[in-house]
Amino acid sequence: MTVDIVTFGCRLNTYESEVMRDHAAALTDTIIINTCAVTAEAERQARQAIRRAHRERPEAHIVVTGCAAQIAPEAWAALPGVTRVLGNLEKLRPGSWTPDAISAVSDIMAARETAAHLVTEFAGRARAFVQVQQGCDHRCTFCIIPFGRGPSRSVPIGAVVEQVRTLVASGYREVVLTGVDITSYGPDLPGTPSLGQMVRRLLALVPELPRLRLSSLDPNEIDADLWRLIAEEPRLMPHLHLSIQAGSDLILKRMKRRHLRADAIAVIRRARDLRPGIAIGADLIAGFPTETDELFAETLALVEEAEIPYLHVFPYSERPGTAAARMPAVPKPVRRDRAARLREAGQQAARRFYAAQIGREASVLAETNEAGHTEHFAPVRIAAAPGALLRARVVAATNAGLLAEPA
Repeated sequence: MTVDIVTFGCRLNTYESEVMRDHAAALTDTIIINTCAVTAEAERQARQAIRRAHRERPEAHIVVTGCAAQIAPEAWAALPGVTRVLGNLEKLRPGSWTPDAISAVSDIMAARETAAHLVTEFAGRARAFVQVQQGCDHRCTFCIIPFGRGPSRSVPIGAVVEQVRTLVASGYREVVLTGVDITSYGPDLPGTPSLGQMVRRLLALVPELPRLRLSSLDPNEIDADLWRLIAEEPRLMPHLHLSIQAGSDLILKRMKRRHLRADAIAVIRRARDLRPGIAIGADLIAGFPTETDELFAETLALVEEAEIPYLHVFPYSERPGTAAARMPAVPKPVRRDRAARLREAGQQAARRFYAAQIGREASVLAETNEAGHTEHFAPVRIAAAPGALLRARVVAATNAGLLAEPA
């Protein structure tokens, strides 16, 4: 047996798992668990995966890494079968994955660097992910990730361009730029380029890249260059995912977010004015401490008013060491109920969005023999070769997405 990787959490973790896959290629009988610390549920699933791996392959080396391991290495090292715990910096170093190192003691340092490594393949995926930024300088009261990822650090534009060129040469037709807080890109680099400036240069320097997509954006930090690209650049996909988190100004202030409800609505309106038909997604937290029924209703109304079809909803999860964990809690059943109501509102908006696509032509990236995503990130059923980029006509819509045929 060789190396198996189980990845939890964000797209940045997905990218880093591929870096580890390359570094660990010479190992045998090794299982890597790349953890996430965003919610208690993500940590529970990672612990479950470790126990299952040890039960099914008791002789295998189990290496635990990722944000949860960075924050509490001793707890993960104590789990049965765990051979080693690696921090977020150490997991990206080739020297951590030699046969001698894999049985060494745990290795955790403060995450203060970015590691450069060219990834050529994302196993089983038609879409590639490229890290452009790491860490976060903000301290939202609910979030533990700055403790696991460290301060914000940007990847130099030259390194981003080289990585994207390598992936395009490997056959990838779409690249997603990812990080912890990608709108904070650039202040630590010479010339302090903004995210929009980096994206503009990337597209100019890699003209052979057909599709570029961005991961989650802070609504208040979209720069002027990025707005121009949203309006004018067809290779930048018409799909924005915003880190909104709540639709109540009082809750946003208690979260220590950098925008208010009106700011989020203004960003969505501006995006739709500049790029008619653009798809909008949002991260939302249900049941944040002190959230009353009335305050929750403001978030629910935001989803309905702004017609947000793609929602990523989290029931609030206490993270030890964060300020929100010390605030008066909302009962967990109430959190779950509010999350379900938000998801239903998002599903209704998605159904309306899908219905509006019927009869239109779309650009589809095929991800399996029978499914893919349009430029608006709408899931679509279509017969095509995985990895192909094709024009299609939308013939029907369902609750789960679109049905299309090659145009």
